Amino acid sequence: MTAIRNLALAVPRRGDDVLVFRGHDPTREQTFYRPLGGGIEFGETAAQALHRELREELDVELTGVRLLGVLENLFHAFDRQGHEIVFVFACDLADRSLYERDHVGDILDDPGTPVMWWPLGGFDDTTPLYPSGLADLLGR
Repeated sequence: MTAIRNLALAVPRRGDDVLVFRGHDPTREQTFYRPLGGGIEFGETAAQALHRELREELDVELTGVRLLGVLENLFHAFDRQGHEIVFVFACDLADRSLYERDHVGDILDDPGTPVMWWPLGGFDDTTPLYPSGLADLLGR
């Protein structure tokens, strides 16, 4: 039996751009984009997980954190089925210099995974934004 995974994702905005990382699923030969964030640990709120994950992934602090919505994501990726409950948070990056660079860096605990600003209108079937429904939640 596979468990449902609870996630907290950060969606800072730079005008019409959102901060995402670029990933690749070799089993589907698909490049995709997803906001930073990750799993909520037992005893941790979604907001606490969001702050912890952004420190681990990009060594950044967040301000103005506010819940935008919750998505349920059923998917097949990396040769397995997945089921996630995703808490999506709007937020700001405390380090304002990160808004000045298109390529912000790489995920610290996953070297070689680039983090960048990407226009919300630039996602489509060949350049997907995950989880499903996120672009609509963000008002594309």
